[in-house]
Amino acid sequence: QLALVESGGGLVHNGGSLRLSCAASGSIVRLYSMGWHRQVPGKQRQLLALITGGTTSYADSVKGRFAISRDNAKNTLYLQMNNLKPEDTAVYYCYGIELRGAGVHEYWGQGTQVTVSS
Repeated sequence: QLALVESGGGLVHNGGSLRLSCAASGSIVRLYSMGWHRQVPGKQRQLLALITGGTTSYADSVKGRFAISRDNAKNTLYLQMNNLKPEDTAVYYCYGIELRGAGVHEYWGQGTQVTVSS
């Protein structure tokens, strides 16, 4: 029952930077992992970055350019995006994973548009 709200998207030139934020309605300490996905119309959502405890992982397409971080005190997840390229244009989604005894519960944000111009 955790609401996630992304912000920080917008229009940026090729090579520019943006920082996305994902504000949670409650504590994110309970979440085993949090991450960022993106989706282009007509295509499947793709996992970009994941943070589990202090460990981060990235898709090859964004490795070295994007950085995921989490501020538990602010209940906020971040995605710092540098050296943006036109192919990064997509809707970016925040998510969290809560592990419970019998399985997993996923939380998703509404998405924020990122557009990178040539």
